Amino acid sequence: MDKSVVIILVVAVVAVLAIAAAIWMYLQKRRTEQLRNRFGPEYERVVEKDGDRRQAEAVLVERQKRVEKFELRPLSNEDRQRFSRAWTQQQARFVDDPRGAVAEADRLIGEVMKMRGYPVGDFEQRAADISVDHPLVVENYRLAHKIAIKDTRGGAGTEELRKAMVHYRALFEELLETRAAAAKEGRK
Repeated sequence: MDKSVVIILVVAVVAVLAIAAAIWMYLQKRRTEQLRNRFGPEYERVVEKDGDRRQAEAVLVERQKRVEKFELRPLSNEDRQRFSRAWTQQQARFVDDPRGAVAEADRLIGEVMKMRGYPVGDFEQRAADISVDHPLVVENYRLAHKIAIKDTRGGAGTEELRKAMVHYRALFEELLETRAAAAKEGRK
């Protein structure tokens, strides 16, 4: 083979490899951006927890695949109203019984999740599942649950319990889709 043909072949192979590497890097960057946009602060939390961006992204992709298998459904207007009334009762109850109100708020969250089609296994799995569709409020859920657990050990004060209710409420409203329902009905 002629020396110039060999050089051309080597240059062509190197060019193809460089193009393949550039495409691979572009796709990885695009995947990272998509996951960051989808999961918001949850993306950074998982990366920090796992210590490796690729591993964290694999975890987030697996979450998405898991949740895609669920038969999630919106609540009926009747169920939404029933849960809203129950929540209002717990907020009123907080004045006289903060601990009971927080415990009931946690239970209500689980009930709404179940009715929407989420499995209600252990807390970490529930939080991971919620993070797929509600990434901006999943941290609220974690904080509220942490306070509720602390309270079961007798260590949470009234101010912490109030914060738990606020955190639970953020997730509760997301799960009830109250803003989406109001917009659909032409209200703000």
